[in-house]
Amino acid sequence: MNETNQKNSFFHLDPELVLEATESAGFSPTGEFTQLNSYENRVFDIRLESEGNIAPVSRIIAKFYRPGRWSKEAILQEHQFLHNLNVEGLKTAAPLLQKNGSTLSQIQEMPVAFFPKIQGRMPQELSLPDLEHIGRKLAIIHNVGAQLSFEHRPVLGEIPHDPWSNLQFLLPWIAPEMRFRYEKAAETLLDLLQQNIDPDSFQPVHGDCHRGNILHNGNSGTASEFFFVDFDDSMRAPVVQDIWMLFSSVYILDEQAAILKGYESLRSFPYEQLEWIPLLRGLRILNYAAWIARRWQDPSFPRLFPQFKEYNYWAEEVEALEKIVWSFIKK
Repeated sequence: MNETNQKNSFFHLDPELVLEATESAGFSPTGEFTQLNSYENRVFDIRLESEGNIAPVSRIIAKFYRPGRWSKEAILQEHQFLHNLNVEGLKTAAPLLQKNGSTLSQIQEMPVAFFPKIQGRMPQELSLPDLEHIGRKLAIIHNVGAQLSFEHRPVLGEIPHDPWSNLQFLLPWIAPEMRFRYEKAAETLLDLLQQNIDPDSFQPVHGDCHRGNILHNGNSGTASEFFFVDFDDSMRAPVVQDIWMLFSSVYILDEQAAILKGYESLRSFPYEQLEWIPLLRGLRILNYAAWIARRWQDPSFPRLFPQFKEYNYWAEEVEALEKIVWSFIKK
């Protein structure tokens, strides 16, 4: 299958192909399934028959990885990370073994994995005791991650697209009135990143640890539990990358103290990395915009980000970057 047809198959995934991939992996779908929200991949909640399945589960989550994004080796290292976390007692949706003896298969050159469905809800608010609990779990994630090599996974600021390349790719998309200011602020940001962040401190981390990727089992008391989902962006990065996105816009110092209290009950935290948070926030702003631009040929992206080509979008992006870099320089 050529690259164009491969992408079209992914953009418009046929229900019959979803069921075919499920059956080929060793599961017996009833035919009932629902597509779930996912920008980067195609994800389905599939109901199974009570018998004839390779794993004793009634529902599975099928994840069709975007073709060409990750190598097979990179995906399997994500899966190994999840498996190792489960072995250490941290609840995650580790991928299920398929009929081929692996956690990964392919259909029409699209990598496919299947995960047990974990019941949970996204917490509306996180109390300070909640954040302390989450801090302990992050310490477990980082202790386990430190034992992995991650030679095939992305590195913050290097691959799959380094931020300088992202900036050059992005420039034609920026509203002309904002282009000079955006470029100047972004170049200053990237210089500051190079001068201040130590790549020798990098290790395997979750990589996209915001509140939307933390679920709660809905119980209270001793049965209460938080668990982490979506390790699709797991990478080598500083451990603070998994902390700063959990902060709200208010009470940041209290939230930081609560997370680090839980974290340090199991693992020492490198406090010098807290100084890097503004720069990491700026890098995410730049990379996020470049990600949208690089995905624009996916028919879902113009619908999801209709404001992307508008002046107001870029005016807000410029103001955010300028505020970050000038505040960092002045401190």
